[in-house]
Amino acid sequence: MSGPSPQPRGPAVPGGLAGHLDGFVRAVREAGVPVGISQAVDAAEVLTVVDLLDREQLRHGLAAVLLRRAAQREAYDVLFDLWWPLTDRPAHAPDGQDEPEDADGEDGGDPDGPLPVGDPGALAEAMRAELLRLLLDGDEEALRRFARLAVDRLGAGTPTASGQSFFSYRVLRALSPDTLVAQLLAGMLGSADRGGLAEQVARSTAKERIAAFRTAVEAEVRRRTAAEKGRDKVARNAVRPLADQVDFLRAQQADLAELRRTVAPLARRLAAKLSARRRLGRAGRLDFRRTVRASLATGGMPLVTHHRPRAVHKPELVVLCDVSGSVAGFSHFTLMLTQALREHFSGVRAFAFVDTTDEVSRFFAPGADVVDAIARIGREAGVVGFDGHSDYGNSLEVFAERWPAAVGPKTSLLVLGDGRTNYRHPGLPTLADLVHRSRTAHWLNPEPRRLWGSGDSAADQYRQVIPMVEVRTAAQLADFVTTL
Repeated sequence: MSGPSPQPRGPAVPGGLAGHLDGFVRAVREAGVPVGISQAVDAAEVLTVVDLLDREQLRHGLAAVLLRRAAQREAYDVLFDLWWPLTDRPAHAPDGQDEPEDADGEDGGDPDGPLPVGDPGALAEAMRAELLRLLLDGDEEALRRFARLAVDRLGAGTPTASGQSFFSYRVLRALSPDTLVAQLLAGMLGSADRGGLAEQVARSTAKERIAAFRTAVEAEVRRRTAAEKGRDKVARNAVRPLADQVDFLRAQQADLAELRRTVAPLARRLAAKLSARRRLGRAGRLDFRRTVRASLATGGMPLVTHHRPRAVHKPELVVLCDVSGSVAGFSHFTLMLTQALREHFSGVRAFAFVDTTDEVSRFFAPGADVVDAIARIGREAGVVGFDGHSDYGNSLEVFAERWPAAVGPKTSLLVLGDGRTNYRHPGLPTLADLVHRSRTAHWLNPEPRRLWGSGDSAADQYRQVIPMVEVRTAAQLADFVTTL
């Protein structure tokens, strides 16, 4: 007699909701967040234990199982607002009537009275006054609902053949929320004394609430755009790349802070990979006298060998970095990497070049600010000797001539640059000699591999004499360190 049929494993989630969750998880994965099968199963479990009508509870529940780093939260929130928007309700009531109340009787952030009709200026002023009231109240849900109304009333542009378009800048320009700070402070502080801790707290709170409103407006614009053009298309354009996927050559100022936090652990791993190891393994050289003495106990047979202790030391590293304008973003990152590596290598010497070479180790003293050091390199280092255009051949020759002892059998050589020579002599014999004299040598190139050898790029020639790796993002650098 057959036993009971096996019960299916995993949470019981309705088919339509399961498919919707699957699309959301795929979008999160495509945004660069590593989401495995077990995390997807956990996300389905979340749907069975949270209140699906409470968006914030659902948002935080899914984030708890899908995310691993705080830096992933921004991309996650954008995608969550696209896949789990606010419950649809009438965009606006007929002219001259109040917005319909929610089921609980509250207005949900809509103006208390009818909005002016036919006068854009009066409409903006009425909604601006309502925005001030909501900012003072601090009700986040009401503020988000008001953002929906504001986009509907103030964000519409001129209709086109493809449909109605909405723009966040039209809403923010009409309401000018940043100019409400003084009125918010007056409402929050009342008659309290100004200039103390209370004002600092109130000012910080006001800025946070205004930022939350701006975010809500942008989320609503994305939601409406997704309804017309599709979530997938909007998601590809709306989600900013994660810090470890930002192209170094296109990194913005806002990305540099997160890149600095990414560099430190990569530097530690790179230092460990490049650490000098004795060819004889963990043990040092054979101690002949101790081995012979020990063999007397076994009739002269050296059954047990003794070795001298191996001297443990930090490795030496020479970094040769292109700081020309074409790789400015990459050089900024690589010099940050150089600063981080100084903590792990006994002798880190940094050299920068454009059309000639200069040692820049002096700018990276312990505790030096990386941004300031990079600025000083541009002002004080002798990296331009002729016209300021990249000249790899001359730079390599100047380096080999002025610092002949910089690279030796204990040195790891790291060359950082795109290999674009402006059709000048590439200096291949000099580079080959440096690689031969070094213990290890690697070239990190910030350009896509498909562009190596195109135009004035000598990357295909350089890679014949030195291992060259495409490193356009921190994620690719992590892969390089892992496989080194």
